[in-house]
Amino acid sequence: MNERAGNRLSKIVTRTGDAGTTGLGDGSRTPKDSLRIDAIGEVDELNSSLGVLLCEEMPDTIRQTLLDVQNDLFDLGGELCLPGMEVLKDIQVNRLEDAAETFNADLPMLKEFILPGGTRAAALAHVSRTICRRAERSIVHLHHSEPVSPAACRYINRLSDLLFILGRALNRAGGRGDVLWQKGKNGL
Repeated sequence: MNERAGNRLSKIVTRTGDAGTTGLGDGSRTPKDSLRIDAIGEVDELNSSLGVLLCEEMPDTIRQTLLDVQNDLFDLGGELCLPGMEVLKDIQVNRLEDAAETFNADLPMLKEFILPGGTRAAALAHVSRTICRRAERSIVHLHHSEPVSPAACRYINRLSDLLFILGRALNRAGGRGDVLWQKGKNGL
């Protein structure tokens, strides 16, 4: 398999998808608009959005957490690419929960809803959070048709929570507070 993957990666333009199908990790082909490919694409977009976020200045602890997440998301994409494969485990889910607790411990308690924004890094974390929620919807939609590992479903759900917390932590690290929603601001 390593030799095959190496060969596939050495030739990027293959023309094998020109008819609207793409290859899965097990060698089978599936339509490019299948639920599985939607889920893989959403996870890939989420990982890319985190790459953009990582271009920003941030505390090393947040940077390392996001790098760990990027690796987990690559594993999740691989899991989705191989039907029946379970790569993510509870250890990754627990790591997200621990990170959420750690970063949230230093933040003031929320008394109002917050708006995405503040520093550029925080805003990008919120964009990633919304992409994560979309990826979660795609994975759940896939799970209604084909099994997806329970750990994968839990992981993507916990990740959106962590990204919300990291948005707040990035605002604080950047010397900004949360951007609060103002009820009735627009006369409603």
